[in-house]
Amino acid sequence: MSEKSIIELENLIVEIEHRIEDLENASSKDSFDRSSEINCLKETKEKLQVKMCNQLTPYDIVKLARHPLRPLSSDYITLIVEDFIELHGDKRFGDDRAIICGLGRIGQEKVLIIGQQKGKSTKERIACNFGMPNPEGYRKALQKMELAEKFHLPIITLIDTPGANPDVGAEERGQAHAIAENIYKMFRLKTPIINIVIGEGGSGGALGIGIGDKFAILEYAYYSVISPEGCAAILWKNSENAPEAAQSLKLTAKDLLAFGIVDDVIPEPLVGAHKDPKLMANTLKKYIMKYLNELKAIPINTLIENRYNRYRSLGKYSEE
Repeated sequence: MSEKSIIELENLIVEIEHRIEDLENASSKDSFDRSSEINCLKETKEKLQVKMCNQLTPYDIVKLARHPLRPLSSDYITLIVEDFIELHGDKRFGDDRAIICGLGRIGQEKVLIIGQQKGKSTKERIACNFGMPNPEGYRKALQKMELAEKFHLPIITLIDTPGANPDVGAEERGQAHAIAENIYKMFRLKTPIINIVIGEGGSGGALGIGIGDKFAILEYAYYSVISPEGCAAILWKNSENAPEAAQSLKLTAKDLLAFGIVDDVIPEPLVGAHKDPKLMANTLKKYIMKYLNELKAIPINTLIENRYNRYRSLGKYSEE
C-alpha cells in the first residue's frame, strides 16, 4: 500500500466518523430516527479499517508508529499510572526531557516507570529533541533504576525513539558509554523489569532502556537496529528505497515475535492506538499487570539468570 492510499483511506474513515457524529447530534436535537443510516456508516467504516490493516506493508507500519497523533509515554502515564511523581536530573549535566522517569502506582503495584518522550507541539518536540535522548537522559534513567532496585520496586520502560541523539555534543558527553553502561547494569538489577515498545524502537537508543525480563511490542510499533531510511541511505545511497529496506529488516511486531525477539504483541485498536488512546491504555495496563504478577512469583536470582540467558539465546547463525 502506498503512502497516498493510506492517507486516502484514513481521510475517508475520518469523513465517515464526522458524518456519524453529525447524524447522532441531529438525532438528539430533533428526535428523528437515523439509526439505520448511522449503523450503515459504522459498518462501512469498520470494513475500511479492516481493509487498511490487512494491506499494511512493513513501511506502512513504520509510518503508523510515527503517526503524529499516536499516544506518547506521557499519555500512557497519565491514563494508567496513579500518584505519579516525576524525578529529574542525572546529577552531572542536566535533565533530559526526552526521557521521563517517575514513581507511581499501576493498580495496587508501586513501580518506577521510564518512558522516552517525543513531545506533541513543535515547542515540546524541540525541547524533547524529537525523542532522541542524550547521555544525561540515560544516566538519569539508570540512577532511578538503581533507586528502584534499592526499594524493591518493579521497573517499566516505554520505548519510543528513532534513536539516541547522534550529535557532537552528545558524543562529547559520552553517549556510547552511557548506553553501554545501562545495558551492562540492567542485566544485574535485582528487581523485575518490563520493556514495552509503544512506537519507534530505534537502535541503541531503544536498547539504552530496553533490557528486561519481559519484552513486548504494540501491534503497529517497530523495533530495529536502524531506521528504514538510514538503511536505504547506506545500502542504496537513496532514502527512497526505505520501503524495500523495511521489508528486509523484519522490524514489524509479527516478524519480531516469529524470531523470538519479543515475548508478546499487544493488540491495538483498528488502524492504530491513536484511534482510541483510552482503549489502548486499558489494554496496556492489563498486560503490565499480568507481567508483574508473573515476574513477582520468580525468585530474584532465578529472574536475573533467566534475563541473562534470554539475551544470550537471541539470534541464530551457522558456521561453515
